Amino acid sequence: MSQETLAATPPRRRRMTARDVTESLRVATPLELLFDLCFVVAVAQAAGGLHHALTAGHFGDGLVGYAMTFFAIWWAWMNFSWFASAYDTDDVPYRIAALVQITGALILAAGIPRAFDQRDFTIAVLGYVVMRTALVANWLRAAVSDPEGRGTALRYAAGVTLVEAGWVAMLALPSGVRPWVWLLLACADLAVPLFAERRHRTAWHPHHIAERYGLFTLIVLGESILAATLAVQEAVDTRHATAGLYGVAAGGLLIVFAMWWLYFAKPAHRFLTSNRSAFIWGYGHYLVFGSAAAVGAGLSAAVDFATDHSTGDGVVPGAVVTVPVAVFLLAVWWLQHRPHQVGHLHNLLVPSAVVLVLAGTFTGVPVLIAGVVLTVLVVLAVVVTRRAGVAADGHA
Repeated sequence: MSQETLAATPPRRRRMTARDVTESLRVATPLELLFDLCFVVAVAQAAGGLHHALTAGHFGDGLVGYAMTFFAIWWAWMNFSWFASAYDTDDVPYRIAALVQITGALILAAGIPRAFDQRDFTIAVLGYVVMRTALVANWLRAAVSDPEGRGTALRYAAGVTLVEAGWVAMLALPSGVRPWVWLLLACADLAVPLFAERRHRTAWHPHHIAERYGLFTLIVLGESILAATLAVQEAVDTRHATAGLYGVAAGGLLIVFAMWWLYFAKPAHRFLTSNRSAFIWGYGHYLVFGSAAAVGAGLSAAVDFATDHSTGDGVVPGAVVTVPVAVFLLAVWWLQHRPHQVGHLHNLLVPSAVVLVLAGTFTGVPVLIAGVVLTVLVVLAVVVTRRAGVAADGHA
């Protein structure tokens, strides 16, 4: 870091007061990067559970288990990131609280296999409670240090505590009713920020939030990169590799590259100007993150199908990849592209690509077709965007 940058960096404070939403040089801290790194384990566990469920033919149970466990991962990460954007002091108490939350994330990750295989959420809930308890402590500290945001901080602390008690109580209920109680508690968790910020908005930083979401997108894309790499390895190492395996290897790489390109094609911080836009964008990323990690699980399953390590009937070997790819495309289009008020032609590209990707499910090389479609989509999106930019400059 240069001397000029060091001089421009604002000093860390010892009181947990709200940060300036226009603060310059507001980027992810090393502590936040460590937090994300530890969440890689939880994401890998969830994706691994989905992969095994898909190859075993347990599609319904696998999807439900994945949706439930990934919700816990995503929501815990979201709460940490938004709080850090508003109140990160980087002092000793804050760092300790963050390390406690990381410990909770690792406990949650350790409990994911049980949640998948046995529907035993005891360890996962324990990890979740550890993370949330540290979060409550941070909100109480913010309530003491920031008089202007005290009401919001106290409402957050109360809301998180009540829902946390609900998660613990769920463990005592019969297994048959737990999924319905889980759904109720998930909705209650999602409602806490709406309740807490109804009168006063926390001072989150738009550019910092956009960067944090981009970094987590890279984490979940890592699952797809790993699966694509293993597909290439299988194709190279297997003497009698089939055309289907080569198609999975090539298509997987094209899919991952295109997913990265499409997500980062438009800057998100420009339209994060209100709580309403931020809530829609932030909550909607559950589909972005979840589908991106599911693509990795699907590619791993596709390798198993192509190498006869598992059997799938009908459209299953293709759907395990094309369906999450389609969800990712629609979510990114809705959240990242559409708010920029792109032209009608641009708005037609992604839905058309989704139709083609899903149609490829019924072919012999669905992963390769999905990769080619996404590559063409990237090329067309670049061309359309450049033409729109030239036209705008011409009218300026």
